[in-house]
Amino acid sequence: MIADQFLIKNEAASSSYKTDSASEQPKRSIAKSMSWRAIGTLDTLIISWIITGTLSLVFSIGLVELVTKQDGLVFFYMNACGTLLNG
Repeated sequence: MIADQFLIKNEAASSSYKTDSASEQPKRSIAKSMSWRAIGTLDTLIISWIITGTLSLVFSIGLVELVTKQDGLVFFYMNACGTLLNG
């Protein structure tokens, strides 16, 4: 029944690493990571504003969050460049 649908879907949708990696372009990955980072920072700003009500504190929290999360983007960038250069 329901389990059969999952099994049939998984058999039909099975793909290889080569197919999956070719479908994700570096530009698309960068755009996705930047847009996700912007949404995350905006979310942090809104929640901070609701909790504190002080704009100066909100922007301080947002700046700290942005700087600390930036390390993740640098890590992604280094991995993407390593993958592109090393095959």
